[in-house]
Amino acid sequence: MSVPSITNWTASDDAMVENAIRSGASRRDLLKVMLAGGVALTAGSALFGRATSALAATPVSGGALKAASWSSSTADTLDPAKASQASDYVRCCAFYNRLTFLDARGVTNMELAESVESADAKVWTVKLRSGVTFHDGKTLKAADVVYSLNRHLDPAVGSKVNSIAKQMTGIKALDDLTVEITLANPNADLPTILAMHHFMIIADGTTDFAKANGTGAFVCEVFEPGVRSIGKKNTNYWKEKGPYIDTFEYIAISDDTARVNALLSGDIQLAASINPRSMRLVESQTHVALSKFTSGNYTNLNMRLDLSPGNKADFVQGMKYLLDREKIQKSALRGVAELGNDQPVSPASIYHNADLKPKAFDPEKAKFHFEKAGLLGQTIPVIASDAAASSIDMAMILQQAGADIGVTLDVQRVPSDGYWSNYWLKAPVHFGNINPRPTPDILFSLLYASDAPWNESQYKSEKFDGMMLEARGLLDQAKRKEIYDEMQVMISEEAGTAIPVFISNVDAISAKLKGLEGNPLGGQMGYAFAEYVWLEA
Repeated sequence: MSVPSITNWTASDDAMVENAIRSGASRRDLLKVMLAGGVALTAGSALFGRATSALAATPVSGGALKAASWSSSTADTLDPAKASQASDYVRCCAFYNRLTFLDARGVTNMELAESVESADAKVWTVKLRSGVTFHDGKTLKAADVVYSLNRHLDPAVGSKVNSIAKQMTGIKALDDLTVEITLANPNADLPTILAMHHFMIIADGTTDFAKANGTGAFVCEVFEPGVRSIGKKNTNYWKEKGPYIDTFEYIAISDDTARVNALLSGDIQLAASINPRSMRLVESQTHVALSKFTSGNYTNLNMRLDLSPGNKADFVQGMKYLLDREKIQKSALRGVAELGNDQPVSPASIYHNADLKPKAFDPEKAKFHFEKAGLLGQTIPVIASDAAASSIDMAMILQQAGADIGVTLDVQRVPSDGYWSNYWLKAPVHFGNINPRPTPDILFSLLYASDAPWNESQYKSEKFDGMMLEARGLLDQAKRKEIYDEMQVMISEEAGTAIPVFISNVDAISAKLKGLEGNPLGGQMGYAFAEYVWLEA
């Protein structure tokens, strides 16, 4: 093998070195040849490194990927409309496709749709790709999209995005590859909304979700709710690239340390959303790494305004002043977080109200409000669980701060299994964990509108509802920002949700797992990682 000198080195020579590495040539072998050809040692090392980096970034096909989430239950589902937590989203992303999707920059791109267009933001025309097939061989048609979207409007389905979908007042097929969507009011966000995990496209008439029949990168081989799911590479996948791995198994290991240990021992290649306390276990190891990305995920304290003690406004204000946000950020989350101001639009969003400052930790003000509410000396149960990331650490910090001013917070640690169905949205004072959403309108519709399906504190305001509808149809972004700023203030001051920090998602991965990127829809590449990653041999 002859190697040119550094002065006339070309891209084709880079490729030659890459091919030599693929063929088994070692660094020592290649540097010897380069030196013999007159390439300086430092230059040869740089060329080898450049070729190795290029090779590492080239997807490799084959292998079995096994990953672990932190939460699952017997309520796990393959029905995209009912998906409610990260494990559901991962499965849906593996087995189905959406009309659109968000890339790492937050840009809305087309997926099953070739285009989504409108002249007035009220009537939208969706052109579908041709030649796409479901796992059972059925060809994707407009009727499948009409059926998929209409399911969200059927109360019997129980769609988690019913309140968002209700703006679609007309959904009809114009021909086999064209769908027209008419909205009750203009909404410039529709293409982005359609990128949400719940709006995956299923086959017309599907009612049985024991096994997924989608158009996605993997064909569902096994689905055991609360246990595991296994997908096999879709050899008829309609995209030119991917998936790269042959099989994909997804399980749940609720204990954070156990999840990391499974990664360290090689039993899994990805441990999702690890607790900052467990980061030390990973940082000292060379065969694993950390993937960090801040996209708007948060764990929040929910105080239901319709139940005692949350029905006392001073209790809610007292709890917000009792939250030591900086301690939560630095101690509980080891700095892997940004301070929050008790509303859900993160600093990553162009609509974030930066003028709305987080409430300062002020025990005396907190004590004043508790005393006014008549709660000093009473015991107040607070439900926390590993299912809501870092909520136990937050609860402990809150409990200690309460003890210092004579407030007894009884932190009740409950199991991850069943947390979302038994405690979230139900207990008077409890923690939640909200995955990132791409627009303020989606966050408000899901969590704070009077009819929101996940109205964690039962916040209800006609003024808020009206402002939400007004902003939704505005093409004037400055005016929209002004309205969203005011809505964030209303949530921060009036709702019974306290959002102390926005958490940077940290996934622990094998050094052999490549291609993982950040995504505004959340960790694990917006939960769609299985389609895009590969395993280095």
